[in-house]
Amino acid sequence: MARRCELSGVGPMVGNNVSHSNIKTKRRFLPNLCDVSLTSETLGQTFTMRVAAKTLRTVDKLGGLDAYLAKADEKGLSAKALRIKRDLSKASRETLAEKVQA
Repeated sequence: MARRCELSGVGPMVGNNVSHSNIKTKRRFLPNLCDVSLTSETLGQTFTMRVAAKTLRTVDKLGGLDAYLAKADEKGLSAKALRIKRDLSKASRETLAEKVQA
């Protein structure tokens, strides 16, 4: 399983450990990934994802999964998140068409 956030695309970074004698050795900074269940109000479904803790704070700030995916750029999203985003846009177009007909 890849160590990559499904919503933001955050992955491992590379840096150096620096000792007291200033010797540098390579190291990896891994993202703080959490297995969470996020609910979509529009679709009425719950989705389980591996999401970075930093991204969870952003999802809460924006008002949920639907709002986050509406603003998210498609290049950082996983295939699962892209499918959810397409379903959300399709559902919103259908509700808009129903409002116009009424």
